[in-house]
Amino acid sequence: MNICFVGGGNMATAMIGGMLKRGYSAKSIRVVEINAEARARLHEELGIRAVAAIHEGVEHSQVVVLAVKPQQLREVAQEIKAGLDGQLVISIAAGVRAQDLARWLGTQNIVRAMPNTPALVRSGMTGLYALPEVEAAQREHAQHILAAVGHTLWLQDEAMMDAVTAISGSGPAYVFYFIEAMQQAAQEMGFTLEEARRLTLDTFLGATKLADASTEEVSVLRARVTSKNGTTERALLAMAAAQVKDGIIAGAKAAAARSRELGDELGGD
Repeated sequence: MNICFVGGGNMATAMIGGMLKRGYSAKSIRVVEINAEARARLHEELGIRAVAAIHEGVEHSQVVVLAVKPQQLREVAQEIKAGLDGQLVISIAAGVRAQDLARWLGTQNIVRAMPNTPALVRSGMTGLYALPEVEAAQREHAQHILAAVGHTLWLQDEAMMDAVTAISGSGPAYVFYFIEAMQQAAQEMGFTLEEARRLTLDTFLGATKLADASTEEVSVLRARVTSKNGTTERALLAMAAAQVKDGIIAGAKAAAARSRELGDELGGD
């Protein structure tokens, strides 16, 4: 199965690297990238062929992955439309709805994907939605490609992609934001930057592994750490007074609302 990536940025590079580790042949992967330096880097680092002309990559591929910025997607769709003949098209562009892309491309063989940046270290989470016309074998191809960089979740309703964007797509930024705050607190209490970083990151990594390995709800795990009149309880009471939890929930809902707005803005005629 030949696969063409249109766009050779960080996410495409992460996906290709994961695919190669899962046994895909470098000869079966091609990237369309207009930047000459990026083409050279892709060839040198991954051993794949990178070309400048769209038709060189698209016409002999069974799967086309659109890995360009959402604002560029309509223009790119017009360029590749003539070269499509039943291929599966996977879009990882945020905001652009599958039916809008199908209208621009003149095909219903569309899978929309929302990966996140931990895909760069093969620990991503990707939401997937397929138009009804996509065949079972094509869904399996999409699943296998995105699973190369982490876990996947199939959606029955594309409207839920806005929620996926808000939780897992934007979610790493929320985690980094909390890590920043923890590091700052550690520094203000006397630790060096490196010490604060190590304390915070290892705490996050350990807590996440514990939650992932446990069958219990995270609320139960939190309660176990929170002794009556202890230090943890005092910290959580202070955070509740500052409405930290409410702020996180409000932020995620704001991200979902913005995702819906982007769909309206980018998909309009």
